[in-house]
Amino acid sequence: MKVLVIGAGPAGLNAACAAAASGAHVTLLDQMPASGGRLWAGSTPLAVRDALLARADRLGVQRLHAARVIAADGPALLVEPAGAPARWLAAQRLVLATGARERQLPFPGWTLPGVVAAGGLQLMLKAGLSLRGRRVVIAGTGPLLLAAADSARAAGAQVMLIAEQAPRKRVLRFAAGLHRHPDRLLQALRLRLALRRTPYRCGWRLVAADAAGGVLGGVRLADARGTQHTIACDLLAISHGLLPELPLPTLLGCARGPRGVLTDTLCATSQPGIFAAGESTGIGGVAKACLEGRIAGFAAAGRESEARALGPALQRERAFAEALHQAFEPRREESPRPDDRTLLCRCEDVRWADVARCADWREARLQTRCGMGHCQGRLCAAAAALLKGWSVDDVRPPFMPARAATLALLPVINPQETP
Repeated sequence: MKVLVIGAGPAGLNAACAAAASGAHVTLLDQMPASGGRLWAGSTPLAVRDALLARADRLGVQRLHAARVIAADGPALLVEPAGAPARWLAAQRLVLATGARERQLPFPGWTLPGVVAAGGLQLMLKAGLSLRGRRVVIAGTGPLLLAAADSARAAGAQVMLIAEQAPRKRVLRFAAGLHRHPDRLLQALRLRLALRRTPYRCGWRLVAADAAGGVLGGVRLADARGTQHTIACDLLAISHGLLPELPLPTLLGCARGPRGVLTDTLCATSQPGIFAAGESTGIGGVAKACLEGRIAGFAAAGRESEARALGPALQRERAFAEALHQAFEPRREESPRPDDRTLLCRCEDVRWADVARCADWREARLQTRCGMGHCQGRLCAAAAALLKGWSVDDVRPPFMPARAATLALLPVINPQETP
């Protein structure tokens, strides 16, 4: 049995090891230069990641890094490795562990130097960034705010405030349910203890980032009553949750639900022979990703009994993921509000006012080139979906920039079949 795993983060690594241990011939592909995904990125030794990598090597998993999936034609994927010609890869079973990206919402000043994504800040800290003596504000929504604040504190920053836009009532309801997940409860208590001197405010919404000499000088926030507060800072880290990476599952025809790719208890998608695991099926954290990876790997290799044995644990993880969604999924009315001059599409310099006259995402793309830049709408499309309620699900190959020689390998499209 040949199994191709897309994504070498926690879900993909676990899927590859489970499938290889079940006797499958496994290829593990990832667009990053090393295994671990964004969560386990960096050169710092990490026991769980390094143990999985060592096991994968012992089991004969073939790892292909710095390789991007450009398109799909049935079960075959067009893969472009860095520094090598693109080629088509196919396998009898496919496991999609494509992970997630941060949702970034536009607000006045969000493009200023000194405004960064919370997850991006953590990646920079893992790469050795020092924040000693710098004043940092963390704002947005979700548990990533606490993790980013703790990482900034450990790097020497003075964390001025953690501003959570979800109302206090929803946050307390989520916290009250953590007793069902003791490991998460312990983790949350450790974070709050480490950040006990840092103010944590619920129901506080970002209003604007203010410039001082061309860079970030402070941030304005509105509390639950609408009163505005201005806080001087050197760095603003923002996160409005994570979004599953779904272009490839969508291109392959996998059915999707409101949280991500729809899967059954074996992590099988609606397409025969295709499985999905991790954040692509719904944001739920590393424990869910690892568990779904193991289930998908076993099932892809034909070991369904081992996969089904993990069913009760899967139910608990999916219940936690649903609680996360209910508490921290951004609502339009609670989120930052761009003004007419705010950039929506940073790649093509499209302002919020430029899309005001557009009826939907397709018209915005045609009239303003919104979403037509290098990131292919990964930032602006998500913002438009939340703030304008537009459907932005159209995916066509190539769904990321590719070399001209790679494009020449794409299947010829009949113009009569083009929507």
